[in-house]
This record gives sequence, structure tokens and C-alpha cells, in this order.
Amino acid sequence: MVGMTMMRTWVEPVVAGSQLASAFYDTALLLVVKNYYNQTNSTAPSHLMQDAQQKAVSNFYIIYNLVLGLSPLVSAYGLSKLGDKVHRKIPICLPLLGYLGSKSLLLLLILLDWPIEVMYGAAAFNGLTGGFTTFWAGIMALGSLGSSESRRSLRLIIIELVYGLAGFLGSMASGYLFVGFSDRYREGTVLVSCSIACYAFCLLYSIFVLIVPKSAPSCTAKAKGVEEVGGQVPACTGAAESAQPSENSSKAPVTPSKFIIILLFAAAILYDLAVVGAMNVLPLFLLREPLSWNAVQIGYGNAAGYAIFITSFLGVFVFSKYLRDITMIIIGVVSFTVGVLIMVFVRWTFLFYIARAVMLFALIPLPTIRSMLSKHVEGSSYGKVFVLLQLSLVITGVVTSTVFNKIYQSTLNWYSSFCFILSFLAGCLSLLPLSIVAIKQRSTTGSFQILTK
Repeated sequence: MVGMTMMRTWVEPVVAGSQLASAFYDTALLLVVKNYYNQTNSTAPSHLMQDAQQKAVSNFYIIYNLVLGLSPLVSAYGLSKLGDKVHRKIPICLPLLGYLGSKSLLLLLILLDWPIEVMYGAAAFNGLTGGFTTFWAGIMALGSLGSSESRRSLRLIIIELVYGLAGFLGSMASGYLFVGFSDRYREGTVLVSCSIACYAFCLLYSIFVLIVPKSAPSCTAKAKGVEEVGGQVPACTGAAESAQPSENSSKAPVTPSKFIIILLFAAAILYDLAVVGAMNVLPLFLLREPLSWNAVQIGYGNAAGYAIFITSFLGVFVFSKYLRDITMIIIGVVSFTVGVLIMVFVRWTFLFYIARAVMLFALIPLPTIRSMLSKHVEGSSYGKVFVLLQLSLVITGVVTSTVFNKIYQSTLNWYSSFCFILSFLAGCLSLLPLSIVAIKQRSTTGSFQILTK
């Protein structure tokens, strides 16, 4: 009975189902938009059609990402505050409802031949119900609540691993599902229907099955209180069972450093700028020469990106035993930065996969930064802190996406990889606040071992 209750605290089924749905949807949207502008520009000369299509798709995503990114600003903080004060499921269930509705609009667009501008409304509805900003902050809050400080980085990267594996499987299958049933149904109908079904499962699971885990810190406090009166220490449920209360409770509480929190926010924002800048133009880069990939190849390329979730998890699993959190973050930033530098020179498919392979630890920084932040705030504030970080990343992502898409359009005819150079520079800049944090930790602990435990 206890084991069944513990299983019901797992957020992994929600993460897996939603990311599988998202992978289906992302591929479907890209190819539906591409086909739409193919038909729109069908009268143009062939040598001009590709550039016209590329710019039209880029312009669509500029507006779409702006709406998708800015609309959560209206509701995200309020929903996360409700999650902290009323119920932890609110920041998860409401965004899932928004996902379900917005993805249904894409299906109606395909079936009823609606104009592509309908998807701007879908993005707005998705954002106003919280969107990914609120959803992921809610997931991270639940993951942090049920884990001890010593195992929190590993716990959060496990959630990211599940996210990545689901995305990997979804991307591998998405290209085939998009074209595989085109002889009986309109292209994309089956793929979008599968996405909607996955979101429906996640919503039902979150409402009727998922249980909010007990906070690991509250278990420690309770144990301490019982010890003071000579009682027996009670067992804690969930991930907190694997913690070592005697070790943690013997340490004096660490005074939160606002300076370190600011530096971690700055590092996360700069790193996210680098990642978003590169990843937003990557699908457009794959569609045109020199690669000119089709639906199946795009699915494989997306799957290669999701494989990074596996290698990053293995990295944290090994590194967390020997290295400090700040060291793991630096390793992840360097991994991505070198990989995106290789991407600058991609002209052949094999070189693309080499660049992706070098990015094997690129996922480590953000979940580890969240883990470090959670150690500087109370458990009752996890939702607010995580959503503030997520909102900062969203605003960065919206601005970066818009600017980089415009830069990509401007440099399309003379050097289509120019945006990757800018991402490389942003990644290098993110190392500066991380280095200051490492030095600050050394001065605080008085130890020369600032990189290892």
C-alpha cells in the first residue's frame, strides 16, 4: 500500500506523456506550416520558391513564438503562487488543459482548411493557461519537494531524462506518422491526433492519480522534533527515504546568498540565450541547402537532439559523486558551446551528428542551476522561484527567437550559419558568472577544492 502511494507521487508519467505529445506536435506544426506556404508560393519560379518559403516559415515562427512566449506572463506567476498556497496540481493541470485545447485547433486547421493564422490564437490560449512556463515550474517544484538536498540534482536530471527519452521516441516516430497515413487521411491528421490523445492521458493522470509528495525538509524537521523528546524517528515517504537525515540535520543551515542567486539567474539566462538562439534557427537550417532534409530526416535529427538527455543524465549520475554542482554546470556549458561551434561549419549530414555528439552534456546546466537555487530558498517558495526563473528564460527566449530569426533572414544568402556563431559567444559569456560563483564558494568554504567535493 505504501509502495503504491509512493508510485502515485511520481511525475514521470506526466512528463513522458506530455513530451511525447509535444514531439508529435512540433514536427506536425513545422511540416503543416511548410506545406501551407508551399501551396501559397506555388506560382513563384522554382529558384525563388525555396527562399520565399523559408522567409515565410521564419516570419510565422517569429509571431508564433512571440505570442507563445509572452502570453504566459499574464498568468504564470499567479498560477504558481496558487500552487504554493492552495494546491500543487494547479500549475500542472491548467497548462495541460491549455495544451489539449490549442493542439486540437491544429487538427481542425488540417481538417477544415483554416488559415495558418489560427495557430496564433492557439498559442495565445496555450500561454494564457500557463503554458510550458507554469507547467515545468510545477513539475520542478514537485520533483524538489520529494528529494533531499544531496540527491536533488540527480532527481531533477532524472525528470529531464524521462522528458528527453519521450521526446526521442516521439521524434523518431513523428516523421513516419506524418506521412505514413497520407494515402487514407490528410497529412498530419494521425500525428496531431496522437498528440491530443497523449495530452488527454496526462490531464486525467494528473487529476485522478497523481499525489503531491511530502517535503523532504519537513520530514527532517519532524524527525528532529521527535529526537528532542526522545521518540523514534518516523520514516519519510517518497524520494526522501533515500536521504540521510543524520548527515543533513547535523549541518548548520546555510544563509541564502542573494549575490549567488543573482549570478545563477544571470548564468541561466545567458546559457538559455545561447541554446534558444541556436535551436530556434536549427529547424529552418535543416530545411534548406546544404542539408535540405525531408520529414523522416528531420525526425532523426530531432531524435539526435533528445539523445542528449540520456548522456546528460549519465553525466550527472557519475559527476555528482565526485564534483560540485557548479563544476557540472560548467562542464555542460562547455559541451554545448563547443558543439555549437562545430555547427557553424556543418555542410554535410555526418558533421551535424558530430556536433550533436559533442553536445552530450548540454542539458546539465539548467536542472543543476535549479537544484542550486532550491538549496537557497524554503520549500514553500519553490513554485515562485522556479516560475520566476522560467519567466526569465521565457522572456529571454522570446527576444532571442525574434532577433535570431531576423538575423537568420538577413544572413540567409551569404552565411546561413551566422546565428550559430552568436550562440557560441553567448555560451562563452555564461561562463563568467559561473566562474564568479565558483570563486565565491571557495571564499565561503575556505577550501581550495572548488571543483570537487
